[in-house]
Amino acid sequence: MMRRPLTNVLLKVFAFGFYQVHAPILFFVFFILVGCVPGNMLISYHESLMTAMCSSPAMLMMVIGGWLLYIFKSWHYVSVQLLAPEKQFLFYSSNALNSKEQLISWCYMQAIILSPIIIYALMAISVGVAHYYYVLPAIILLFLAGMVWCSALIYTRIINRLVDGGRQSFMLKLSRKWRKPYFSLYIYHVFDKLKVQYFITKGLSWLIITGVFYLFADVKSDIRVAGIAILAVITAHVVLIFEARRFEETRLSFSRNLPYSRLGLFLNFGGVYFFLLLPECVWLFSRFNPFMAVELLLAGLSIAMLFHSLLYWFGLNMDKYIQWMLGLFIVLFWVIMFHLLWALIPLNLGVAYLFFYFNYYVCEGMVKKNE
Repeated sequence: MMRRPLTNVLLKVFAFGFYQVHAPILFFVFFILVGCVPGNMLISYHESLMTAMCSSPAMLMMVIGGWLLYIFKSWHYVSVQLLAPEKQFLFYSSNALNSKEQLISWCYMQAIILSPIIIYALMAISVGVAHYYYVLPAIILLFLAGMVWCSALIYTRIINRLVDGGRQSFMLKLSRKWRKPYFSLYIYHVFDKLKVQYFITKGLSWLIITGVFYLFADVKSDIRVAGIAILAVITAHVVLIFEARRFEETRLSFSRNLPYSRLGLFLNFGGVYFFLLLPECVWLFSRFNPFMAVELLLAGLSIAMLFHSLLYWFGLNMDKYIQWMLGLFIVLFWVIMFHLLWALIPLNLGVAYLFFYFNYYVCEGMVKKNE
């Protein structure tokens, strides 16, 4: 079957452009996976790695965490490119098609961007099935299919929303006479402009929570299991965290001239993430005792604040952000595994506040003033 014209355009504009921009990173990852392993051990090494993915829930969670960062990077790249002036023709050409045809074309495009992950995952699924593992390979397959479909929904939503950007959302109409505290401004922005991203993120949170406690059903009372779930949930929010920092820089930059203390502004974003995590709060307090629920909630908020504050250090640089998120995910994962969840709360908040305090007035946009 011939590819649709829109599919051809999307592949040339976005998929091929993505690989051109990110070729150095992809070659580096390829070198790590292939070049650092002796040739006579390459096949056995990757077979063992794939078997571990399909047999160990902890290993699969770490791998999915890395995949999510790659997926979030692709979302950021495509959404930024859609706003470029030379891509304006897509608003008129693609919207001449019905939503089903648009979604199919965007699915093809996203599948090509994710092809390195998809190819490796299919090989892992084959190895897993050959060793009589079925549950985790099925989860891998469903995860990738869901991510391709969710990505297509996000892109379709963006390109259709931009055509009629003058319409005011129901949320803003309903709340136009309400008093809006400073911390609530980003919350309104989420429900006005980022509804799709928000609900997809919440869907990911539900899948993560359900999957983790299903896979670790025999030790579900272990706080480490809940801690890993919270870490994965916060990692799933990195797009919303990045958008919060972008919103602050583009829409709230005037706040630097207001008589707000840095501590007050820091706590303000703590309030933002508390409200964004309200669905997860309901789950925590309904499943665990109050003391344990508070500890897990504070751990989640501290991780979110750390992820947020790093952006004051190197600016709105998604490449660095993804690299740091991957590294922090691995480090925090093993800290939790060593029963040190309680230590993460003051440590994360302390480091986050230091990044915020020393960089808030010197970081503007993509780079710092002194660079």
